[in-house]
Amino acid sequence: MKLNSLFTTLTIAILFSCHTAQKAQTVAAPVSNQVATKPSFVTWDKKMVDLGQVKKGEKKELFFEFTNTSGQDIQIDIVDACACTTVDFPRGVIAYKEKGKITAVFDSTEKEAGETIGITIVFKNTDEQGNPKIESVEYKFELIK
Repeated sequence: MKLNSLFTTLTIAILFSCHTAQKAQTVAAPVSNQVATKPSFVTWDKKMVDLGQVKKGEKKELFFEFTNTSGQDIQIDIVDACACTTVDFPRGVIAYKEKGKITAVFDSTEKEAGETIGITIVFKNTDEQGNPKIESVEYKFELIK
């Protein structure tokens, strides 16, 4: 009789643990679907400018405007582009919800073909690991000789 009682107790324990595991899965599933989305660091009016056809030797000016959506003050540290592109950018602090503008001048003198050119914006602000926040924008052109 003790063996039968032990078997019954083990069976109930196994059934209970299976039921608990299924219940835990059911409860956990909706939580994993609720991913919190962080607001964008900055929101760009556009991230790509198509200059269209550009004659060799011609200069073109273009702009990239952004809004600070980070929830904090931000500041640009470095803006990097190829040698064919000169850039100007805000040097001071840009408050939350304020706008900023990257101005670029493309000089096609040394170009032999159309291409897409990237501009990298490195901010003084950092992420959770201490790495600088980095954004990028691009422009493209078709070269006419």
